[in-house]
Amino acid sequence: MLIYKRIGVTVKSGLSYRHEAVSTVLGILDTLGADVRIDEQRMSDVPEAKQYEVYDYSSDVDLLLVIGGDGTILRAVRELQNFEIPIFSINKGTVGFLAEAELDEAEQIVPQVLSGGGTIEHRSILHVRGIRDGTEFVSGFALNEAVIAQGTIARLVDLQTTVNGEPLTTFNADGLIVSTPTGSTAYSLAAGGPIVHPTLNATILTPINPHSFGQKPIVIPSTYDVTITVSAPHNKFRDTEVVLTMDGQKYVPLQDKDEIHCFGCPQTVKFLRRSEDTFFHTLRKKLHWGEHLQSL
Repeated sequence: MLIYKRIGVTVKSGLSYRHEAVSTVLGILDTLGADVRIDEQRMSDVPEAKQYEVYDYSSDVDLLLVIGGDGTILRAVRELQNFEIPIFSINKGTVGFLAEAELDEAEQIVPQVLSGGGTIEHRSILHVRGIRDGTEFVSGFALNEAVIAQGTIARLVDLQTTVNGEPLTTFNADGLIVSTPTGSTAYSLAAGGPIVHPTLNATILTPINPHSFGQKPIVIPSTYDVTITVSAPHNKFRDTEVVLTMDGQKYVPLQDKDEIHCFGCPQTVKFLRRSEDTFFHTLRKKLHWGEHLQSL
C-alpha cells in the first residue's frame, strides 16, 4: 500500500533528450497505482505529460519526485511553497549529493520508499534578506548557500561581517559563502570549507580566496544572525560589481552599503531517504573515500 499516493514529478529542464529516464520512472509509478501529477512548467520535458494532471506546489501532492541532479533539486526547493511536502530524488545529473537513488535502482527503491520503507530527513535552510537604505529589497531561501561575491570584475571586495550584532571581521576576498550543513559539500567545500553533518543546526562562513591567511572558515549556530555589509564604493576604474546568489540560481546585483542578513529558518526541507543509507555512505560513494584501501 502506498503511503504517498499523490506524487508530483518534476524533471531537469532540457532532459527531453533523455526521455527514457522519465518514461522509466513514470512506468514504475503507474504500475504502483500512484496518482501522478506533472510540473506544469516542465511539461515540454515530459513526452507523456498530456496523459497526466498538473500539480500546484502549494498543496495538492503528498510527495515531490525529482528526476535530475542537485541543481534540479535546488530549483524545486526554491519553487516549493509548502515545505511540508517531502522530496524524493532520482539522480540524472552529475555528482548528485542530494539525490537518493540512481536511475538503475529506481525499480527496486521507488516501490520500497513509497510504501513506507523510507525515513524522513530534515535539512535546514537559510533565510536570506537584503536591506537597502532601511528597506528590504530581496528575500528568499537557500538550501545550500548564499554567496556574496565579485561579479565580472577580478577585484577583491570588502564584506563587513557581524554575528548577532557583534563585529566578526571584514573579509577582503573574492567573496563570502554562507552555507548550511547541506551546502557544506557544495561550493563551500570547493572553497576550503569543512564538511558538516547535515542534521546539525549550523551555519558555515567560508571566505573565497581571502587576502589574509588569517581569515578562515568558521562554523556558528544556525540561530545566529549573520549580517554582511557590502563595501563597494566608486573607484578610479569603475564601480566594483558585487552580486548575491542563492543556491547558484537567484542572482541579485548589490550596491555599496547593502546589508545581507542570513539566519537559519525554523522550517526545514524534508527528504525521503532509504532507511539503510547514511551521510557517511554518501561521502564514501560520492567522494570515493576509502577506494585505495579497498583496492589493496
